[in-house]
Amino acid sequence: MVNGGSPPSSGGLSREVAVLALVDIAPASRLWGWTRFATARFALRGTPGLRFLKVLGAGRDGSFSPLSPSPSVQGLFCVFDDDASAAAFVGEGGALQQWRRRSRECFSVRLRAFSSRGSWAGAQLAVAAAAPSHGPVASLTRAAIRPSRMLRFWRMQPAAERDLAGSDGCLMSAGVGEAPLVRQMTFSVWRDVAAMDAYARGGAHLAAIRAAGQGGFFSESMFVRFVPYEARGTWLGRTLAC
Repeated sequence: MVNGGSPPSSGGLSREVAVLALVDIAPASRLWGWTRFATARFALRGTPGLRFLKVLGAGRDGSFSPLSPSPSVQGLFCVFDDDASAAAFVGEGGALQQWRRRSRECFSVRLRAFSSRGSWAGAQLAVAAAAPSHGPVASLTRAAIRPSRMLRFWRMQPAAERDLAGSDGCLMSAGVGEAPLVRQMTFSVWRDVAAMDAYARGGAHLAAIRAAGQGGFFSESMFVRFVPYEARGTWLGRTLAC
């Protein structure tokens, strides 16, 4: 299923477009999936317009679960030079089709950042859209956790994740990462900015953010807010209209 129309106007800002894809590999293709997890960063070199790529794993059901990794759930986070390149990647003839045709479920969404701070592996995302006045927004939080702070971080994580899944206005969420325990990313889509801010400013999430800031938990972090558009497929049985 494809939702949405044309991309939000960049208004003279950067033309960068990000893509977040979540895939649940079918049992018959697990070997392919494990191999592709290790080799995708090489196999996708040369993809037109691709300037940044991370191949991600997850806990079961696409959540944070460092002690119970999923044998089938994978994520891809990509940044492209422009919308045409991103659209080609997720389209029926694009590279993501390799995952789609081997999956039980495959979801992708194109994204333009309207707020960005921090970095991921030294790379920064450019602001490519104006802040929206209404409609859905997406949030990405990525952190490299210092090994010496790992246990304290994971003690706080379950409560924050429960709050996220149960928050009013949260349309979908997923926890993925590059490496078990120490390199994690949370992606979520919200009904509007007000709903996203209400979660960010209260409960277990706020307590975790304050503790992380005061305790120097992260060696690198990135926080980005996006305008999402052109969602394809389903995740955990749900479609996303944006």
